[in-house]
Amino acid sequence: MKNIVVGVLAHVDAGKTTLSEAILYETGVRKMLGRVDNKNTLFDHDEFERSRGITIFSKQAQFDTANYHITWLDTPGHVDFSAEMERTLQVLDYAILLISASDGVTGHTRTLWSMLKQYNIPTFIFVNKIDQPDCYVDSILLQLQKELSEGCICFSDGKNETFQNYYEELCMLTQNEQVLERYLVSGSVDNHIICENIKCRHVFPCYFGSALRNEGIRLLINGLNQFLVPTNYSDQFGAKIYKITRDEVGTRLTHLKITGGRLLVKELVSADEKVNEIRIYAGDSYQTVQSVCAGQICAITGPKKTYSGQGLGIDSDNKLCLSEPVLTYQMLLPDGMSARQIYPEMKQIAEEMPELRIEWNDVSESIHVRLMGQMQIDVLTGLVNRRFGFTPSFDMGTITYMETITDTVIGVGHYEPLKHYAEVHLRMEPGERGSGITVLSDCSVDVLEKNWQRLIMTHLLEKSYAGVLTGAKLTDVKITVINGRAHQKHTEGGDFRQATYRAVRQGLMQATCILLEPYYDFVLDIPSELIGKAMTDIDAMHGKVLTPSINGERATLRGYGPVSTMRDYQKQLAAFTHGTGSMYVTLRGYERCHNEEEIIGQIGYHPDEDINNPSSSVFCSHGSGYLVPWYEVFQNMHVVDEQSKDGYVNNKPIVKSGFNYTIDLEEIDQILSRTFQANRKDSKHPYTKKKMPIETQFYHKNIKKRNKLLIVDGYNVIFAWEDLRELSKANIDSAKDRLIHVLSNYQGICEQKIMLVFDGYKRKGNIGSMVSLENITVIHTKEDMTADHFIEKFNHEHAEEYEITVASSDGMIQQIVRGANGWVISSRDLLQKIEDAFRQLRETYDIETI
Repeated sequence: MKNIVVGVLAHVDAGKTTLSEAILYETGVRKMLGRVDNKNTLFDHDEFERSRGITIFSKQAQFDTANYHITWLDTPGHVDFSAEMERTLQVLDYAILLISASDGVTGHTRTLWSMLKQYNIPTFIFVNKIDQPDCYVDSILLQLQKELSEGCICFSDGKNETFQNYYEELCMLTQNEQVLERYLVSGSVDNHIICENIKCRHVFPCYFGSALRNEGIRLLINGLNQFLVPTNYSDQFGAKIYKITRDEVGTRLTHLKITGGRLLVKELVSADEKVNEIRIYAGDSYQTVQSVCAGQICAITGPKKTYSGQGLGIDSDNKLCLSEPVLTYQMLLPDGMSARQIYPEMKQIAEEMPELRIEWNDVSESIHVRLMGQMQIDVLTGLVNRRFGFTPSFDMGTITYMETITDTVIGVGHYEPLKHYAEVHLRMEPGERGSGITVLSDCSVDVLEKNWQRLIMTHLLEKSYAGVLTGAKLTDVKITVINGRAHQKHTEGGDFRQATYRAVRQGLMQATCILLEPYYDFVLDIPSELIGKAMTDIDAMHGKVLTPSINGERATLRGYGPVSTMRDYQKQLAAFTHGTGSMYVTLRGYERCHNEEEIIGQIGYHPDEDINNPSSSVFCSHGSGYLVPWYEVFQNMHVVDEQSKDGYVNNKPIVKSGFNYTIDLEEIDQILSRTFQANRKDSKHPYTKKKMPIETQFYHKNIKKRNKLLIVDGYNVIFAWEDLRELSKANIDSAKDRLIHVLSNYQGICEQKIMLVFDGYKRKGNIGSMVSLENITVIHTKEDMTADHFIEKFNHEHAEEYEITVASSDGMIQQIVRGANGWVISSRDLLQKIEDAFRQLRETYDIETI
């Protein structure tokens, strides 16, 4: 049988889980009909789901029709968990949009329809609860055609298949003469034509019935069997990961759809991760299999680095972008509990619910959670309680703001400490609302080589940038690389990272920036006599109301307004309508903040004091680096306009058309030579008055110069430095990241390369690794190789190439290095050396950081 994945989507309380139960019953998977109110459904097995009677996490089951093996995915209906539903969309072949006959097309229904259109998913519509009073097929179908699409055609009224009607409507919709002639002659339309029109989303078959009474279910199943078209998959392996979970014993599960080829147990899904087990789930139970083929949904154990939205194999370029959460809450822990110890555990939950953003605040040493609403807080509280045995609480929460620019500026970043050089010029322009950060290049390869341009663009996309009004995330900006300079000897990748970050910040300091806040689209359903009260409230909340719709005793108000003012309006609405009014909201996106000055004043952010986001540039003079503030960078940069000599025209930075972006390598060499060698009296520097004696010149000419290399014994240093030792108790990876950052900064001011070595010999099957992080070479030794062994081997093989110093307090390593004529420094002495270097730098230039 061909494999097809079908998902069911609906607004909350439309009867989605009941429909799933009815279909599984009709196809023989379930021996009895489960009911939500009896808490015996196959899908809602989570305690919170059963207590609330709602679906929170997507679930799967399988059933067979005459022609197909169908994997059925049940998705959440509540708006707070729409991200869980959105992740599931990427693996669907078809969707069933469930609509309650009593509610009709709601605001959430329109949102789901837009998502199905965005992901181009062929869709069937099932109108549920048609047995309720005042629910008529004709009036509901008319609403579907008006609100959703003219392609909504009734294929079944819940009792009969209305072939004659939908054949005729389909002919009128397709406007194909051959199809019309065929219908007029035979009274029917070929099945493959119907399938094609459904597949390309021209036709949306509508079925009516009652899932609770099991009416119309068999007709829907027959329609799926008749009109589904299987996907043609590649023979090459591919897969899409749509969620990460953990089972009842804590085993990490990667849920994925196979989009090509076949996946076997013990097969590698990445360079160093293999499949230990393949599970096919049905609700909370599963069976293990040895392989799965294209079109199937499964869960695998083994991989530890996978993530939601990741593609494997031929789908490795696949990415999933979810809406950003708009509310931020601080997690409050019970007395005596360490936030540092809990934080790594919370990151596990963030893996499973990527719509949550779990963040660490260094200043307050607290955990912050970004999410969409109160329901997510309730679910998160329950998860933490079950997993970790305590109940957290949360503060009142704050709005997540963003920043953008309204004009075009040129940002320049210059990074030129001792023996380093990079300069970056960026054009920063306002982008379309909701576009995020867009990066382009408009720089000739004759000016800057392509590999350097790609590196700059990589650095532009690798982090979130803080705005200069409140420090909020920067968004909706188009950044174009228009110029840059590198040196053939002294430029390294990390130099362009520094220059790029500083160029963005320098541009923001010049630009006209505005604060953005999240907005809701809302739909209010209220008694007609209260329409004036509601419109007054919305106006007071700085919202906008579109033309009201009045239908007898009920009125519908649609519009939009700030999340900050409308987030708690549901409670007020319930109070003044005595429970007869309802409010539905969806995230509209970010618009200009309605009380910008007030928020900026409350936050009190000072961009010049943000040492983690410097706007200054680093220049070099007489062998030493010094800082130049952002407003003086144009007067000091090496790439300047020849006419103005300072990069300004009428106090405005010159745009590309007025810039002469030319500086040859000889000039850069002269700049670097003047600064790097100025303090060496015995060098052959052309500006040095005193020349070397001939015998000294001969000695230097015939002795091979060795580069300096500092090798750091990673774990020895971590456990020798007090702050890293304390950090490692909470999270060893955080301690390693902190050490890398410190050594990277130190490397920027010392004249030697740094290699950081960590033991990996106890990890079974570990093949070792060597990566460059923050311009530091980081080594993890392979299985059965200690750091001592690696350092001894490296020291022996490269003694002629490098002048090696090893930082470790391990007596064995020190003895080995000294025996090979190397230099040794203890871990504590290294810390003192680094602190002294930074202290001297601060005292020399009277700065806090560089």
